[in-house]
Amino acid sequence: MSHVCVCVCVCVCSERSSSDPGVYPAPAAAPPAGRERSHMGQLFFEYLLVVSLRKKRNEEGYEPHITYQFPKREVMGRLQREEEEKCMKAAHLFCFPEGINWAPLTEYRSETFSFVLTEVDGSRRNGYCRRLLPEGRGARVPEAYCIISSVACFGLFSKIFDEVEKRRQISKAMIYPFMQSLREAPLPSPGNTVTISSFIPDAGTEIISLTRPAESWLEHVDFHTLFRCLSDEEVLMVFAATVTERRIIFISEELSTLSQVLHAVAALLNPFVWQHTFISIVPTVLIDVCAAPTPYLLGVQKSETHTLTHSRTHIGDEESLLPAKLKEELLSRLSTRTRHASTEELNRLVSEAFLSVFVRSVGHFSQHVRRCANGRQFQKKSFLKAVEHKSHLNFVKLFIQTQMFDLFIQEEETQPNPNVFFHRKVSEYHERKKREKMKAGWVRGVVV
Repeated sequence: MSHVCVCVCVCVCSERSSSDPGVYPAPAAAPPAGRERSHMGQLFFEYLLVVSLRKKRNEEGYEPHITYQFPKREVMGRLQREEEEKCMKAAHLFCFPEGINWAPLTEYRSETFSFVLTEVDGSRRNGYCRRLLPEGRGARVPEAYCIISSVACFGLFSKIFDEVEKRRQISKAMIYPFMQSLREAPLPSPGNTVTISSFIPDAGTEIISLTRPAESWLEHVDFHTLFRCLSDEEVLMVFAATVTERRIIFISEELSTLSQVLHAVAALLNPFVWQHTFISIVPTVLIDVCAAPTPYLLGVQKSETHTLTHSRTHIGDEESLLPAKLKEELLSRLSTRTRHASTEELNRLVSEAFLSVFVRSVGHFSQHVRRCANGRQFQKKSFLKAVEHKSHLNFVKLFIQTQMFDLFIQEEETQPNPNVFFHRKVSEYHERKKREKMKAGWVRGVVV
C-alpha cells in the first residue's frame, strides 16, 4: 500500500543553492481544471525521448542524456530546435529527479509519473515518464521513456506507454512507426475515440483504440491513489489548506504516487484553478523551492525530507477551516463510494462532492456581478451580506481573498460565459432546493 505524508507549512526563506541550474520550468500553476478548450488540430504529443544514465567522467555518479528522440532533430526548424533544447534540459531534471546517485540494479519495478513544464510566457506542457530497466542481463541502471505533450490526460498516455513498451521488447525500431502513426492521428475530443493501425512482426496489424474521458477536466486525474494514501478526514484537511492557498508539501517514496496525488488535489478545486507554484515531483537540484515564501503544492521524495526537517512547522488550524456542516456533508457523500468503483465512477462522485462546497458557499456570486460604466463589476459587500448560511461566512471571507477566486471573478467580469459548467451546477442546486421546499410545503398542507 502506498503512503503519503502531508506537511502544511510555515516556511523559512533561503537563498538559491549554488547547484540550482537556473532552469525554472516547473514552478507553475496547476494544469487548468474545468477550463474547456478546443483541441482541433492539436497533436497527441510533441516529443518522445529515451533518457538514459551514463557514468560521469572523472566523477562519481551518473548523468542523464538522450539516447533516442522522435521526431529527429534534423527535421526541425531553427526556432523549433531552440525550444526543444530548453524543453530537453528541463525534462532531464524530472525523468531522474533523485539526482546523480544511482547504483546498478538487477530488478526494478517500472513506474509511470507525470510533471508540468511551464514556459516564460506561461504556456504549459506535460511530461509523462515511464522508467524501467533497459534490455540486457546483469546489473544496470534504469532508463526513462518521456513524452512531452500539451495534452493533460494521464490515463491516455499510460496506455500509449504500454504500447511503446510492448514494441521495445521486440526492437526499438518498432517504436518509431507507432509514434509516427500516433503523431499523424487526430486528437479526439473528450468522450471520443481514435483508432490507430500498427504492424507488429509475428502478430500482424493491430488496431489500437485510444479514448479520452468525457469530462475533460478530470482526464488527468485518478482519485483512487489519493484516497488510498489519505483518509477522508485527511483529504478534507488538505482541501481546506489548498482552498486557502497554503504551502503544502506531499512526501512519498514513489514518484507515481506523488504525481497522481498532486493532480488529484488540484482537481478538487474545480471550477477554480490553483494559481501558484505546482511541482508534482521536485528534483533534488530544485529542492530550495520548498523554502519559498509564497503558496505552493509540491511533491517531494522521502529521501529528500532531511532537507525539510528544521525549516517547517504545521499551522494546525486546517481541521477548522471548513464549516462544520459542509465537512459533515462531504464526509457523508464520500462514504457512499464503493471499494470496486471504476475510475470514472469515483471521479464523478468525488468531484461532485467537493464542487458542492463551492456551490453552497459562493454559488450566489453571479447575482453580484453587475453592469457598470466600465462593463461588469463584482460587488463584494453585497455578495458577503448574501451568504446563505452565516456559519459559512468566515470560510467565504478567507476564500475570496485568494488568487484563484480573484482570477475566477476577473473572467466573469471580462469574458462572456467563462464558467458555464459552474453556472449550470448552481442552477441545478437552486432548482433542487425549490422542489424540496415545495414538497415540504405540500406535506405540511396534507398534515394540516
